[in-house]
Amino acid sequence: MNQLLAIRVFIRVTDARSFAKAADSLNIPRSSVSKLLQDLEQHLGTKLIERSTRSFTITPSGEAYREHALNLLAQLENMDMAAGEGRIKPHGRLRVDVGSSLANLVIIPALPEFRARYPDLELLLGVSDRPADIIGEGVDCVIRGGALPDSSLIGRHLCSVDYVTCATPAYLSKNGTPTHPRELEEKHQTIRYFFPHTGKSLPLYFSNGGEKYEINGCSVMDVSESTAHTEAVLTGLGIGQIFRFSARPHLGSERLVAILEGWTQPSHPLQLVYPATRYPSAKLRAFADWAVELFSRESCKPSK
Repeated sequence: MNQLLAIRVFIRVTDARSFAKAADSLNIPRSSVSKLLQDLEQHLGTKLIERSTRSFTITPSGEAYREHALNLLAQLENMDMAAGEGRIKPHGRLRVDVGSSLANLVIIPALPEFRARYPDLELLLGVSDRPADIIGEGVDCVIRGGALPDSSLIGRHLCSVDYVTCATPAYLSKNGTPTHPRELEEKHQTIRYFFPHTGKSLPLYFSNGGEKYEINGCSVMDVSESTAHTEAVLTGLGIGQIFRFSARPHLGSERLVAILEGWTQPSHPLQLVYPATRYPSAKLRAFADWAVELFSRESCKPSK
């Protein structure tokens, strides 16, 4: 048995959660995929994958072996690059998960630049505001906001983005422009964001010196996806608090108007996160370095 090939096949099968897709991506017969996995399981004396015609489950032994295998492959890749003295470029597949607004407004427009720099990297970009299970879903890294949930993850700071409170000119013409956050509770409609995994809605936050307010107001709509949240505010149904980088083009075109600008909102730190148990591969480090560069010039521009 070619154990290294069997390991690569195992990783690809668990990524794709399909023997057929793994075989197609590796350009080898499907029968070879099954045989290599059987040989690997026989060599290890344990089941790595429980499979049937309707289900696919990685066993606890398989999960543990997968993490060790990912570290091994990452170190081999780094060894090859070091020995090649820069002639070998990062290559292979990289799965990255990111929220909707960041993907659509920051990352995807810059992908031609990334592709030109790393032509041998195949990027699998998962786009969702729902937090990914990094280990369980075979994700190499995610870009997420806020503090890390536990010590099993390592985060690399990208930047901090700020929010802007805004509404359409038509809404403000009809309902008036508030001059104090308290007015939002009394006579305005709000459009809030809610977390899809918990169902919890975010209030609108305001701070000015010693004064602090959390405003829920009369919410006419709560939205669980960041791009849709911005679009909902653009309908003119209410006042929203959205990422400034999302609002910037609409503020420039005057489709949205910033309000309560004397009041600040907490900044939102963004981090590139990967498992602490996983050795960072050359392709992961390449993407992380590029992401730091990208976000420093795109998402974190000073407010204008």
